[in-house]
Amino acid sequence: MEPVITRFPPSPTGFLHIGGARTALFNWLFARHLGGQFILRIEDTDIERSTEASVKAILDAMEWLGLTWDEGPYYQTKRLDIYAEYAEKLIGTGHAYWCECTPEDLENRRKAAMAQGRKPKYEGTCRNLGLGPGPNRVLRFRTPESGETILKDLIKGPIFFDNSELDDLVLVRSDGIPTYNFAVVIDDITMNVTHIIRGDDHVNNTPRQMQIYLALGAKMPEFGHVPMIHGEDRAPLSKRHGATSVMEYKELGFLPEALVNYLVRLGWSHGDQEIFSRDELIKEFTLEHVGKSPSIFNMEKLLWLNAHYIKEKRPGELVAHLKPFLAARGFPEKDDSYIAGAIRTLQPRSRTLVEMADAMRFFMVDEVTFDEAAVQKFLTPEMRDVFERVIPELENLGDFNEANLEAVFKKVTGELNMKLGKIAQPIRVALTGVTVSPGLFEIIDVLGKETVIKRMRRAMGRMG
Repeated sequence: MEPVITRFPPSPTGFLHIGGARTALFNWLFARHLGGQFILRIEDTDIERSTEASVKAILDAMEWLGLTWDEGPYYQTKRLDIYAEYAEKLIGTGHAYWCECTPEDLENRRKAAMAQGRKPKYEGTCRNLGLGPGPNRVLRFRTPESGETILKDLIKGPIFFDNSELDDLVLVRSDGIPTYNFAVVIDDITMNVTHIIRGDDHVNNTPRQMQIYLALGAKMPEFGHVPMIHGEDRAPLSKRHGATSVMEYKELGFLPEALVNYLVRLGWSHGDQEIFSRDELIKEFTLEHVGKSPSIFNMEKLLWLNAHYIKEKRPGELVAHLKPFLAARGFPEKDDSYIAGAIRTLQPRSRTLVEMADAMRFFMVDEVTFDEAAVQKFLTPEMRDVFERVIPELENLGDFNEANLEAVFKKVTGELNMKLGKIAQPIRVALTGVTVSPGLFEIIDVLGKETVIKRMRRAMGRMG
């Protein structure tokens, strides 16, 4: 059995979007599942729109998602001599011819055909003129005028195309640059690609590409076309549905594991299982379980998955992920072990790293900002006596851990004949400036003795 080889060929005319990332993921998983190879190829023949910044953005996104490639990245603009060689082969076998029709001629004919209710395809004006190469001439493929091309799609099943409906597509532009449909076929032939998994917006390109394979006598790969991703309004996913770039999700505080898990479930299923480790995905992924209908992108589902992965990670593993968000908020730098301790208290209540970074404020700043309503309600004069009782107990506490802290508060509340809830909220406000936070003893444990006492003394100054 020949080795399985898949590829992902993005165009560097923008960022890697969600649909492209899912295509890359499906190809990567298919290759890994079958012990094959995964190739990364940059299709940069759209010279005017391709940029180095887009190339970097694509590579960064692939690396962030953990979609490692075995070969590449290859660049089409560095392979022009290969395309020229194959173009000559097609000319030599009569499968390609030179065309001198101008863009203006073609546009006029297109408009005339549409006005007459005909399909606006190239009519073969130069097909039999025997022209050679020359200024402003393009190379066209001589498409069979009869018969049909049958695409045995691995996902959609057989699809039939009438060859008479296909026009003689341009293979090489007048500037010598190959078109997408030609370059992609030559790349896949020379890279021995066995399986092409891509979005179903490419279905109509496939019969044209299959005809090029046949004309060259090359082995045909297997094709699988994945339905598109839609928003909840059933329209194709776009900016109006939210972020569409992979790296936007990184900036929104999502973990790569969560996005990978979510993307693979957009169109693929394995029973009722929702959460998969990477090893499980590699073990279970097959094209047989890819659906035939468009997938619906649901942000709440992604947030639920992200919250799961945040909660399940060890606090120390999240430090590196969280640090850029803390720096963006201008917080003072803290020791990694301190940040990990603070993270532990916030994991159960954070859906994104953005939410976690926002909630970290009272852990990171030197002085908290008080919510005035909380001050009026909880930092009342009667609390002064409570704080004066608690502070010496904390100062004399040797091991500053949750168990010992709880013992201190039980002792003080017992002496004052008060319930813990009565004094917990004022102390919470003193330490955080707000009324909602992780558990009080968790906070005190992380902040440490010096900071806790300093903040409690400061809060006493607000007690009237």
